[in-house]
Amino acid sequence: MAEDVQYETLMDALGIRIVTLEKEKVIAEMPVDGRVKQPFGLLHGGASVALAETLASVGAYHLVDQDKQYVVGLEINANHIRSKKEGIVTAVGIPLHIGRSTMVWEIKLMDEEDKLLCVSRCTIAVRSF
Repeated sequence: MAEDVQYETLMDALGIRIVTLEKEKVIAEMPVDGRVKQPFGLLHGGASVALAETLASVGAYHLVDQDKQYVVGLEINANHIRSKKEGIVTAVGIPLHIGRSTMVWEIKLMDEEDKLLCVSRCTIAVRSF
């Protein structure tokens, strides 16, 4: 029987850890373990997309007036280039466009040898409270 584990966020559930948060760059790591694998033992494309949107959202939120604004994902796409069975995925996100109502982020997921696993583009909507 599975242990009853509670998570506060998807980041917690997937083991995503923000490593660097700068004005226009976010770096995070995610372990490739049972939480993020598909049935054939490979990194699940949905987990890669969740990591990418997490970076875009965290980075965008870092750029807005947090007392007056919040951010949400509006659109995301991803090209899965290479598979991965174990280890750590490192994701780097940079903004391509910083607007008043939207931002567009590019996120690259790399393995430990800096080989490209996935490239994603995420559009973030900036909303006011």
